[in-house]
Amino acid sequence: MLGLAHLDRPFDYQVDADQDEAAVPGARVRVRFSGRLVDGFVLDRLEASEHPGKLGWLDRVVSPEPVLTPEVAALCRAVADRYAGTMTDVLRLAIPPRHGRTEQAPDTTTDTTVAPETIPDAPDPAGWARYRNAESFTGVVGAGGPGRAAWQALPGEDWSLRLAELATHAVRSGHGVLIVVPDQRDLDRVERACREVLGDTVVALSAGLGPAARYRRWLRVLRGTAMVVVGTRSTAFAPVHRLGLMVVWDDGDDSLTEPRAPYPHPREVAVLRAAESGCALVIGGLTRTAETQTLVDSGWMHDLVADRATVRAHAPRILAISDEDRRVARDPNARIVRIPEIAFDAARAALAAQTPVLISVPRRGYHPSLACERCRTRVRCRRCRGPMYADGPTARGEPVRITCRWCGHHESSFRCAECGDTHLRALTSGSRRTAEELGKAFSGVPVITSGGDHMVDTVPAGARVVVSTPGAEPVAEGGYGAAVLLDTWAQMDRPDLRAGEQTLRRWFAAITLVRSAADSGTAVIVADAGIPVVQAAIRFDAVGFAKDEVAQRAELGLPPAVTMASVDGTATSIAAFADSVALPTTGEVLGPVDLPPDARPPAGSDRAGDGGDIARILLRVNRSEGRELVRALRDAQIARTTHHDAGALRVQVDPPTIG
Repeated sequence: MLGLAHLDRPFDYQVDADQDEAAVPGARVRVRFSGRLVDGFVLDRLEASEHPGKLGWLDRVVSPEPVLTPEVAALCRAVADRYAGTMTDVLRLAIPPRHGRTEQAPDTTTDTTVAPETIPDAPDPAGWARYRNAESFTGVVGAGGPGRAAWQALPGEDWSLRLAELATHAVRSGHGVLIVVPDQRDLDRVERACREVLGDTVVALSAGLGPAARYRRWLRVLRGTAMVVVGTRSTAFAPVHRLGLMVVWDDGDDSLTEPRAPYPHPREVAVLRAAESGCALVIGGLTRTAETQTLVDSGWMHDLVADRATVRAHAPRILAISDEDRRVARDPNARIVRIPEIAFDAARAALAAQTPVLISVPRRGYHPSLACERCRTRVRCRRCRGPMYADGPTARGEPVRITCRWCGHHESSFRCAECGDTHLRALTSGSRRTAEELGKAFSGVPVITSGGDHMVDTVPAGARVVVSTPGAEPVAEGGYGAAVLLDTWAQMDRPDLRAGEQTLRRWFAAITLVRSAADSGTAVIVADAGIPVVQAAIRFDAVGFAKDEVAQRAELGLPPAVTMASVDGTATSIAAFADSVALPTTGEVLGPVDLPPDARPPAGSDRAGDGGDIARILLRVNRSEGRELVRALRDAQIARTTHHDAGALRVQVDPPTIG
């Protein structure tokens, strides 16, 4: 486990007679390398070595448990090669740290592999029957075949139940199932749905379990006493026996972005694993990423979607209206909450029908962004120049207390650095402020907030208003009667390649919780109806939007139509690295530019370190030459570590954001 590019290969060691039985392939060991003891794994046992020199001896076997299976070892090697990383870094993601006491404890878990007499009944086909080609695909899953599908869930779909039904098809044929979800809320939902059908054969893995509990469950998977595994991003490497089905749900969620080198995305890990093992693969969600659409366009993956008539039958009535439209409600209560008349009427009608109403706002807190009342200059911290916010109302006559988002510095007196004015203006209202305003507009109606540290999972039926930030929407019993999406410009106007894609994803997460139009459900988007992402939302057409995104990115030379890598570091280090990369014929270097404000600097760097501020260059090649780019990056990394270049540098293939 050396982690250096020029040492990223297997090394041969001799095993003495005392260690012969314990040193099985996959076991953890300690070896002496260059005068120091390092951790490693046994990849294979050979009768003789091809190394011409003298071999060292294995120092000791840490554990005879074969934690690195041949399939996972091959997958880790493929992921390292795909992302120009080292196998050591991938192994750290794939195999959890050893917990000795847990590993050595007596295994009291009974073998829960489904016995013939306890095979679950075949699931009801009605749920999947609404999707084209579903019958043939579920048949392939049931036979353990290599089907690959991009699934777009219908509005109001119980997607966790559909995944549990797919898992049942695989388990009935004796195959294992691996389901990767973005966060704990999704994990709990899928685990609950799977357990209702498959019982104790289901195991959930997440970092929040703690080292002992997580390792105990991971050992169950390794030892074959769990057939269905549900977990977050690193679960994509779980050593499931006889893997027959792999699922990645909502691959556009930011939570699936791996922050550790070599930064593999679970979607790409799943693609590599499905190609290598021949298991079935489903990439599903309410929307679709450009990367998934590219797989469909290439013919490697196929659509699993409902026809337009079925989508319309399940979707609510979706409207879009500008917040500057002349039809802003004349009702003074509606003006309090910045809601256009049509949206206010929809909310009032839903409450009158004793159904809950969802109000989605993009930011939590009270006033998340502030500006000078006179000159509109954004308020910045005097210490670190970070953005300031107000987190609550003040009593009459008292000054507003504002806080820096970066350093936490508090200020109770404000004076604009540009014009000297002492009055503040709120640029946006957060969820807390919006909830306060709605309490005045809908007097006597309970108001619930969900977001940040206070997440609500479900709300009961009845007249109530739910104010939520994106991703924190509770599920309402029987569905919401109406949903209103406010301050949508804050999502659409971000300087990000994926702004439209992410905006549609967050809107659909709210819209799909609303009752169908036949059941009087209405969703109102406060935005200009002429914007493409708004049009896609009105039509509830995630696939069409993804196709347009892919076409536009191909025209502009943006991922995934091209392969791109980002290199972050000081001006000196990235210039030296770029010079050592032998780019393919179509390759070009873009930059350097400033590191995006939301990007972390490379480990061990200083924004004002030797060589200047941290910057970024982008390396771009045609998609057909992507593998050549990765090999060139790897060769440059090897040259860099061989010459002991200690400058901070980060290389990412297919970075999640490019500014």
